[in-house]
Amino acid sequence: MRVLFASLASVGHTYPLIPLAVAAREVGHEVHFAAGEEVHAPLAANGLRPFRPADCFYEIYAEDLAPELDRLRPDLVIHEWGLPGAAAAAREAGIPGIWHGFGRLYPEGMGLERPAGGQHLDICPPSLQDKDFLDSARRIPLRPVPFAESRETFGGPLIYVTLGTAFGTAELFTTVINGLATLGRQVVVATGRVRPVELGAVPDNVTVRSWVPQADLLRHADLVVHHGGSGTTLGALAAGVPQLVLPQGADQFANAAALTSAGAASQLLPGEVTAGAIADRAVTARTAHRDAARAIADEIGRMPAPDEIARQLPELRN
Repeated sequence: MRVLFASLASVGHTYPLIPLAVAAREVGHEVHFAAGEEVHAPLAANGLRPFRPADCFYEIYAEDLAPELDRLRPDLVIHEWGLPGAAAAAREAGIPGIWHGFGRLYPEGMGLERPAGGQHLDICPPSLQDKDFLDSARRIPLRPVPFAESRETFGGPLIYVTLGTAFGTAELFTTVINGLATLGRQVVVATGRVRPVELGAVPDNVTVRSWVPQADLLRHADLVVHHGGSGTTLGALAAGVPQLVLPQGADQFANAAALTSAGAASQLLPGEVTAGAIADRAVTARTAHRDAARAIADEIGRMPAPDEIARQLPELRN
């Protein structure tokens, strides 16, 4: 069967689809991946035949994808939640399509049209998913599997800090580092869009990089301090690691609220963030949320793995 995957050209939207795309290729399906060139390197490295429809760089509209559907004639299109245009193009071409989630269903008003109708490959554990979505959507549970472009060995235990690829400032990173450094623990910071040089000198127990292979590092963390993005949230949960969430925008406030309600995390809202508050919450979060985080990790472990769903794709077309 020929399967076309499609996503926005960003790590947070493309990486959640890669485990299923790789599994589909490995069970014998012919896989192609439509996305902007920003994410082509990891897709090509995994044999997923990436291409850029029309002149798109980030978003893909229905008119961008329509000629490619005529060219490839896929049997199935798997389009992530951020691409309603891909869903429309598949529907207009008479090709079955399935939505692929990237976390908890996001609230209205964050700049993305909410997906409507159809089937959804849902990588969020049910205990954290939006309750209305659980009750009304045609869901296909799929285990979230963190994807990393490379492998690296880390010592532990450590505290991992990230504010994602779209959020974060040097000022906020500095505040977080100043708080965590007082704990005498190893701290690894991924700065994303902020250049490490902007943070100046850091304490000896703090390692600062622009990027780290998060999937590998999480195995050695006993606390993750982050922005509440879906990828980091699910990655930490899959590893059973407690979290301290500093939401900044988009769906992060809703994710933080769901995590705290489940007992797997603490949060500090923007007006509450100080170095002292970071240090205090980090000390308590590592132990107070450990059991709940591990319980959700067990829940994730019981969800169907990508290779299982990949074998079911021919039946899911109906």
